[in-house]
Amino acid sequence: MELHQVRYFLVVASALNLTRAVEMCNVTQPALTKGVQKLEQELGGQLIYRERQLTHLTDLGKAVLPMLERALASTEAVRRRAREFRQEEVAPLTIGLAPSISAALVLEPIAEIRKVVPGLHVELREEPPSRLVELLLEGEVNLALVGDLDDKPDRIDDWALFEERYVAVLAPSHELAGLPVIGMKALREATILDRFNCDVAPKFQRLCFPDTLPHYNHRSSRDLHLQHLAAAGFGIVLAPEHMPRLPSLKALPIEGDPVWREVRLLVVQGRRYSPALDAFVKVARLRDWSLHAGSPLQAEHRGHLEASGMFARFGSPIS
Repeated sequence: MELHQVRYFLVVASALNLTRAVEMCNVTQPALTKGVQKLEQELGGQLIYRERQLTHLTDLGKAVLPMLERALASTEAVRRRAREFRQEEVAPLTIGLAPSISAALVLEPIAEIRKVVPGLHVELREEPPSRLVELLLEGEVNLALVGDLDDKPDRIDDWALFEERYVAVLAPSHELAGLPVIGMKALREATILDRFNCDVAPKFQRLCFPDTLPHYNHRSSRDLHLQHLAAAGFGIVLAPEHMPRLPSLKALPIEGDPVWREVRLLVVQGRRYSPALDAFVKVARLRDWSLHAGSPLQAEHRGHLEASGMFARFGSPIS
């Protein structure tokens, strides 16, 4: 089955007049008739019935008409998209985000890229870090932002963007909310809201709960769900400081700032960069993340951090 045969049939089905169909297709009548006949042979039955000056669709013609219309429309859409790609009118960029990386981090870089890549089409995908590496190698995502990553394949290039600490996010009505800093003993006795696929959970376990397990009564795979649970007083969320939070919540530092992680940019080594990917990598690597990666906690506890000597470390870009 060839596309011009399908097109001839659809024009005849629309016009129901062979002479008009010939004019609309800008071909000779024998060429149009031959094309429709070949389509009929391919489908194994007559599609069009002519009775003197009248043209009708057979039952088979009526049955296959909507399917052939969709097939031709899909083909035309593919051609348009291919033409847009050739003319650089479409610049797709699929960004993978680890569960603990907020999409808020990439909004300003994307806005900068859109100024120089007007056809930018962005897709955001959230997956565990190990799955993001697989998707990178398979070509399903163009780049990924992750936290600490173990067993990185040699084919993956990565750059550290900034380092940040984890903090405790809780409701103002929580019994610990009045403290300037949450001590380790209080943290171990508190109810922690558990996030599936949290890449820093092993680090928290090792550094903050070496001899016991956290009190996990509630869990979710989404940070927003956990924040709503925290706002309702169900427990504490342990979150990276860059992550935006609900206005009804507050964030407190953890005594000694025990848990830190790097936020890293991953791409596939040696793979040709598209214009959109090239622009994102350049913007990300040149960006001063210390001006953009902070959360409201940075302002709330500036005095405490400066006094403890830890403020300079938060959000500092890593060369």
